[in-house]
Parts: sequence; C-alpha cells; structure tokens
Amino acid sequence: MAKAKVGKKVTDTKVPATGEQELKFSDFKDKNIVLYFYPKDSTPGCTREGQDFRDDIAKFRRAKTIILGVSRDSVKSHENFKAKQEFPFDLLSDKEEKLCQQFDVIKEKNMYGKKVMGIERSTFLIDKKGVLRQEWRKVKVDGHAEEVLAAVKELNKK
Repeated sequence: MAKAKVGKKVTDTKVPATGEQELKFSDFKDKNIVLYFYPKDSTPGCTREGQDFRDDIAKFRRAKTIILGVSRDSVKSHENFKAKQEFPFDLLSDKEEKLCQQFDVIKEKNMYGKKVMGIERSTFLIDKKGVLRQEWRKVKVDGHAEEVLAAVKELNKK
C-alpha cells in the first residue's frame, strides 16, 4: 500500500468503525476529513484530545469537515470510549495497522523505561477530493484541535 504523502491522493482503505460499520475515505464525498491517530482509548491525553475535537464539532461541521479517530483498540473498546465521552464522530479500529502503516504513525516509544512500538499521536487533513493536505506529527494535545480547525478554514478558502 502506498504511503500517504502531502499533495497526493490517499489510498481508500476500509477499516472497522464504531456503529457496526466499515468506513473508507470515499464514504465522505464533498467533506474534508480530519484523521487523528491516538495511542489508546480512555487514557488521559487521548481522552482530552477527543474531547477537544468533540467540543469543536459544530465548527468542524460548519466547515464541511468530519472527524475520525484511529487507534489499534478493538471496536468494542471504541464503542465504550465513544459512549462514555459522548464523541459525535466515529472511531476506527486499526488492529491490523493498515491505516497506521499507510500514514506511517507506528514509532518506537519509551514506556516505563522499555522500548515499545506504538502509535505516535498524529493528525492528517484530507481534502474533499481525497488529497492529503496537511499533517501534524508528535502532536501535543493542548491547542491542537483549534490549530487543525484553523487549517481546515484556510483550506476551505482555496
């Protein structure tokens, strides 16, 4: 599978999602997509990041943009996380790491002094034509949703 590159159309990959669905990028014609990768459901940073996108959802919708969260957790775990946090967007279960590999987000990390492979918090902005327009790597949660929203608004001006 081709690696996602800014300025290039992304491969239309189908993955399981909340709501007993399988979703792919082409399901969202005429919408921008904010695809955010996070390490693990119900952990403090991942919860805050999801809450920030949740709290700004009306602004993203006005900008004709959908939010999709991705981690390697199961759909069942995602369903619980989504319900508990009242996320108004779907979470994608990438247990097979198809999207993780496509967007190159699996990195070596330090976990309690041990080296492990895990998802590096990253966000990608895909335009209405399926072209990757912007990426954020090594994301810090504070202020990130607002930064992404500003990029969406800028993209919509073009």
